[in-house]
Amino acid sequence: MYRRILVPIDLSDVELAKPAIATALMMARESNGSVRLVNVLPVTPVMLAEYVPPDFEAQQRVSAEEAIAIVARETGLAPDKISTAVLQGNVDREILDEAKRMRADLIVMSSHRTGVRTYFLGSNAGHVVRYAACSVLVVRQQAG
Repeated sequence: MYRRILVPIDLSDVELAKPAIATALMMARESNGSVRLVNVLPVTPVMLAEYVPPDFEAQQRVSAEEAIAIVARETGLAPDKISTAVLQGNVDREILDEAKRMRADLIVMSSHRTGVRTYFLGSNAGHVVRYAACSVLVVRQQAG
């Protein structure tokens, strides 16, 4: 049913993404589909640019590409069934644009940990749920 599944992950908290990754893998295997893991790097604010090394964004990208490649390998999916992308910009906008580019059938995202501060969907997840052209599955983080 779902042949092209997009899974946005925050590489600073891969544990949070694990439920979404596991769900996407299960769904991809059932439908002989593929999974695309995507990480979105923030743009360095102009006011901070003079305080970071000139190649800061390039270093961030290389680190993110290495980290997301490790996550992809750990899924156990065949290389032709898993792909990765490291993007830069506004998180929700980049996720929506990537879903459109790849013609995703489904976006699978993990929700933030529950608590008063994160009781409602985060703003990025909320925007993706509201504006995606495809189905979005938000996987609840298990209490532990």
